Amino acid sequence: MTAARPTPGPGLGPVAGEQGAPALRIAGLAKSFGDTAAVSDVELTVSSGSFLGLVGPNGAGKTTLLSMAIGLLRPDRGTAFVLGHDVWSKAGSATAKQLIGALPDGLALPHRLTGTELLTYIGLLRAMPEEVVRDRAAELLDVLDLAHAGRTLIADYSTGMRKKIGLASALLHGPRVLVLDEPFEAVDPVSAAVVRAILDGFIAAGGTVVMSTHVMTLVEQVCDHVAVMAHGQILRTGTLSAVRGGQTLEAAFAELVGAAPARGLSWFAS
Repeated sequence: MTAARPTPGPGLGPVAGEQGAPALRIAGLAKSFGDTAAVSDVELTVSSGSFLGLVGPNGAGKTTLLSMAIGLLRPDRGTAFVLGHDVWSKAGSATAKQLIGALPDGLALPHRLTGTELLTYIGLLRAMPEEVVRDRAAELLDVLDLAHAGRTLIADYSTGMRKKIGLASALLHGPRVLVLDEPFEAVDPVSAAVVRAILDGFIAAGGTVVMSTHVMTLVEQVCDHVAVMAHGQILRTGTLSAVRGGQTLEAAFAELVGAAPARGLSWFAS
């Protein structure tokens, strides 16, 4: 396997092939499992410097779509481009994956490594200089309030701590595009504020974030663009204000996906 060269982070200059290209372009991605179409020929463009929230009900196809977009799950058809580089082509795949930082759903972590060991392993695997790996790992652990757990086995991490070390792994190499699946799930409010500050700084430095979540209020707080997905298709995408259309995002979402009115249990009254 050829070692990947260190990837420039946001604001560190252009990458060959990215001139004028969107941060992420999903072009006709489709995936079926048996007779079930999980994702149906989805088209989606994410502009550089934006923070897009991908929302949808359970089973909408969000995780499947993002997994295909970052090269983790082979699509039945279609492809994805990261700053103009084709994730699924032989010529563009390596560069595209260098530009991505990913926190996938159900991230499997090596339980017998400590947090420091994990970041060191990932950095060296990416052929980053040892001193850069050491300095960035220490800073990430410190900023994410994991410095006290740097020598703790990941097997002993809480769910929220694993989310944070997963985010640290995604940020370590200085990606240009972050693709995060439920990054705030099981993260306490104090840590959530830290993660938000990191993502705000990433956007300010010229990066792009795509975040899948079920929490509409979170999207309204941190995102400037939204894509609503249901039944394997994108129903609406655009700026936050355009998708909301003068109402709350939750109300607009319920209207788009055709959600039935919430009901209580009849036997409670008796």
